Amino acid sequence: MITLTEAQLTAWLAPIFWPFIRVLALFSALPVLGQRSVPARVRIGLVFLIVVAAQPSLPPMPAVALDSPLAFMLVLQNVLIGVTLGFAVRIVFAAVEFAGELIGLQMGLNYAGFFDPASGAQGTATARFFGATVGFLFIAINAHLLVIAAVVQSFHAFPVGAEPFAFLRALQPQTWGAEVFALGLWIALPLIGMLLFVNLVLGIISRVASQMNIFAIGFPITLGVGLLGILLTLPMMQAPFTMALERMLANFR
Repeated sequence: MITLTEAQLTAWLAPIFWPFIRVLALFSALPVLGQRSVPARVRIGLVFLIVVAAQPSLPPMPAVALDSPLAFMLVLQNVLIGVTLGFAVRIVFAAVEFAGELIGLQMGLNYAGFFDPASGAQGTATARFFGATVGFLFIAINAHLLVIAAVVQSFHAFPVGAEPFAFLRALQPQTWGAEVFALGLWIALPLIGMLLFVNLVLGIISRVASQMNIFAIGFPITLGVGLLGILLTLPMMQAPFTMALERMLANFR
């Protein structure tokens, strides 16, 4: 008769259980792969496959009894690290969508708001277009592989140990909100400058030819120039997106 002790079961489960919790928390907060349209079974199966494949590169996991107070703290630690990593990636996506909001505001398209069932929030046409574009870019440049590599490296930077919340002092995630505005303005600045010049020219025309209805011709001109600017600057979005994503993921390595 084969008998197994609790210590043996804990030693066998620890290398799978703790990485599984962290990667599952990451996939719950990650854009694209963490959306409601991705079934939970697919997400759990993908997480289990990643954890099994990453076993040779992971450090030794502590064998902690799952009914102990330390185990609860370690579960909370891994959930917070995974959610924080997903939050870091979402900040880059939010920055690109914020750039779309600013561009739509200058173009006069922010009145075209609608409810987005994927995110459960109100959105505008330009913001959702930039968000969908950067979602395709996220998969096209294999950024999801960078995220998976970052979560594997996070076990070396923030191992499962006796100090569950030491990573909060090192990461300082409450300071990351400035990245949304900095990166968003960086992406939107060329188009904002272009549309500001167009509005300046329209203002001069309204002063020179006061009989012209500037409101009737201003909107189609501004809209056309904005759409042309989006078409010209869209191929250059990969550079700032990749740089910002790598900078955020470097905190976990």
